[in-house]
Amino acid sequence: MVERRVGRRQFLKDVGAVVAATAVATHVAAPRRASGADARGGLRFGVQTYPQHTRWPELLPVWQEADELGLDSAFVFDHFIPIRAEPSGPCLEGWTLLSALLAKTRRIHGGILVTGNTYRHPAVLAKMAATVDQVSDGRLILGMGAGWFELEHTAYGIPFHTPGGRARRLVESVEVVKRLFSEPRTTYAGKYYQLKDAPFEPKGVQRPHPPLLIGGMGPKVVQPLAARHADVWHFFAPDDPDETRRIIERFDGLVREAGREPGAITKAVSLRPPDVTPARIRSLADAGVGLFILSLSAPFDRDLLRRFAKDIVPAARAA
Repeated sequence: MVERRVGRRQFLKDVGAVVAATAVATHVAAPRRASGADARGGLRFGVQTYPQHTRWPELLPVWQEADELGLDSAFVFDHFIPIRAEPSGPCLEGWTLLSALLAKTRRIHGGILVTGNTYRHPAVLAKMAATVDQVSDGRLILGMGAGWFELEHTAYGIPFHTPGGRARRLVESVEVVKRLFSEPRTTYAGKYYQLKDAPFEPKGVQRPHPPLLIGGMGPKVVQPLAARHADVWHFFAPDDPDETRRIIERFDGLVREAGREPGAITKAVSLRPPDVTPARIRSLADAGVGLFILSLSAPFDRDLLRRFAKDIVPAARAA
């Protein structure tokens, strides 16, 4: 999914964000790269299903219906125990779940919003991502974030670090992952991670790597990191569209400082009722948002999913 601690505690409220490329129904003959933005220059739409207090038989049909309805993307989260819910309840692991969901769908692109960097060494994450990209025939969106849920770290004995320490580790992780995907062998001597002549095969179907989604609003580390490396930046949009526009304008300034064009990075937000309306989407789109993700908790509201795909999305695109 953010350096700002209040935002992290509200991760589920606004988490999400994503990118999709064209649908793939057959085996590819050559590596391809999915763009962070819609090649048609239009808006993109997805759904996120929180894999807590639910079971596989309840979650899979939601993804399959989203696929059939023509949504561009779908996401789960990366947590081991429920958040903003009863923590002793069931919670499915995100990456193994994602691999199964993409194997059981046809064209929709999928990812984690977002991977908690503290949970895995970046080389392990890169191997997982390459495998899922292979399994899905090039439909992975690689979401990365600094990690934030302290209770989870305490429960499982995972070092938590300070907000700044988590953000700086994320910087190195993004560098490691991108280099592993693009180099025959990688040597990396960072403060937190080290690799020595590391091989990395097979690489992903998408080249040079799957679309990279970075989530977070930390102004000192995470936003500059996203400006340098992300294909998609996910952030928390306030109710005021003018403030959303200012947030995007400041971020676009960082993108220019990094030597990139602002249009190269798609801005993404999550939507929860009652924000799931064409008017809300239009106001965010006018402010510069290009990707919108409907957030659903169990029990999943399939009627809302259908209204979103059949009524709200076409109305927003038409406007």
